[in-house]
Amino acid sequence: MNVPNKDGVTVPRILVFDSGVGGLSVSACIRQRLPFAEQVYVADNAGFPYGDQPESVVTRRCQRLISEALRMFPCDVIVVACNTASTVVLPDLRSMTSIPVVGVVPAVKPAAACSQNRRIGVLATPATIRRPYLEELIREFAADCQIERIGHPQLVRWIEDFVAGHELPQPLLCEALQPFRQAGVDTVVLGCTHYPLIRDRLQACLPDVRFWVDSGDAIARRTEWLLGQLGKSAVASRVVPDYSVRAALFSGEVPSGLRDYMEQSGLAPDEIRGRWPGDEGVTTAGSA
Repeated sequence: MNVPNKDGVTVPRILVFDSGVGGLSVSACIRQRLPFAEQVYVADNAGFPYGDQPESVVTRRCQRLISEALRMFPCDVIVVACNTASTVVLPDLRSMTSIPVVGVVPAVKPAAACSQNRRIGVLATPATIRRPYLEELIREFAADCQIERIGHPQLVRWIEDFVAGHELPQPLLCEALQPFRQAGVDTVVLGCTHYPLIRDRLQACLPDVRFWVDSGDAIARRTEWLLGQLGKSAVASRVVPDYSVRAALFSGEVPSGLRDYMEQSGLAPDEIRGRWPGDEGVTTAGSA
């Protein structure tokens, strides 16, 4: 359903879900493609990182938080902007709602299409590197390529801290990317939605890489297509509101500096809530 925004204008609304701040990279792509749509951002940072959680826990946490968010903020499309959650929860999520659900997978197919020397680096979380679906993507779309995989255990935590205003450990970052330099990759797949948030830092470490590929634009295009199929208009108002995110909801503490970061990224939030939805919502990590 198209819903009135805070200004009383009827616009489509999109729910973007992640385990932390990584989904903001996807929100930015959606904002760029659908500037008149409204977003609700939901982050289960009390359960972060999902790669350390049993799949049953991830499923329950996602379902509960998304259900509560939809109760408060009816939406037209749900975007699961988390690789781990997308591989685990999509069937259960789709079974509980008639709202279209968009997931995310590492952009191996477009990377193979643009790589010229057929050497591709996949930068992802350890959990994504281990999952069979990554190997399936490689077999299907990049079987003729040499693939170098890096699943760094601390990178997403560094990025969470970076968004909160802390300095990124650039020397350690460059050291972690050394296998890509040694392999001579010309293309890097950013296989976690956190990673586009530091694309410029990654490029500084790997200046010889020609192509940096992520799933943000593809997700935004898919979201736009679904809204069109639903007969929703993302241009209901020609006046872009002062905010693009109706609410940013965090199951844990709100990261310090988040509002400034979102505003600088073109994702000005109307409101931000932490420890949401409270005692009635999801319990602490691992105990859901």
